[in-house]
Amino acid sequence: MRSWLFAPADSERKTTKAAASPADIVILDLEDAVAQDRKTHARAQCAEFLADCPAADRRRLWVRVNPFDSPHTLTDLAAVLPARPGGIMLPKARGGQDLRTLDNYLSALEVAGGTPPGHTAVIALAPETAESVHTMGTYRGAPRLAAVTWGVADLAAEIGAAAASGADGRFGPVLETARSLCLFGAAAAGAVAVDTIHADYRDSAGLRARCVRAGQDGFGGMLAIHPDQVEIINDAFTPTEDELAAAQEIVDLFAADPAAGAIGHRGALLDRPHLTRAQALLSQRRPS
Repeated sequence: MRSWLFAPADSERKTTKAAASPADIVILDLEDAVAQDRKTHARAQCAEFLADCPAADRRRLWVRVNPFDSPHTLTDLAAVLPARPGGIMLPKARGGQDLRTLDNYLSALEVAGGTPPGHTAVIALAPETAESVHTMGTYRGAPRLAAVTWGVADLAAEIGAAAASGADGRFGPVLETARSLCLFGAAAAGAVAVDTIHADYRDSAGLRARCVRAGQDGFGGMLAIHPDQVEIINDAFTPTEDELAAAQEIVDLFAADPAAGAIGHRGALLDRPHLTRAQALLSQRRPS
């Protein structure tokens, strides 16, 4: 779940190109990328695209439905669930209760369509509104939750921010607060934290710097708006062989002395949080 690439669901060319990319997750977008008068067409095209893909490929094909404050959410779900997407992105999520409501809808549609119960995972797009900033601690125990991300453009517009980020690509303190709350909310819920988009898809250097910072902060991946961004994101969020070797060394040290609370190593004192971090890093090892 390093790279999450958006593609407008009403464009066969763009969805095909996105699916052919090395993105870990492709998000077929029924929300912002689709005009109101094309929603019906986009649903039908999205369902057809999913149905035409092999079942194994559909695990990485997710759908962003419209939010609960629109009249489209349940219609979106009813249209695409029979084709068994790997997951659903819920935009403008207002808290854990929204995910429980979504779980009820998904469970009913899975039963009706013969899909195994619980097949469809969820990523919550929050905070994306001012309201949702205050509910980031409510996602613990939320059903189906695999990841949490945040929406800088909608949030900046709602609060009246003059710009989403500065000339150096960094967010101001207000939006950085929302970003941090996304990370804390995901960690509390045991879900992957996914950083928001880098809007200038031609700015490879800026994207790379954003990815490095996001990884250092604790994010496990990033949203992408263009296929050219995917390889940069994948590379940044894939541990190097040296990092994996160092993590394995820490795990082996604690395995050799299970009762130890802290172990001296290379001039530093390592305690249990270091072990937890090393184990998490090893879990990101890519299959050979």
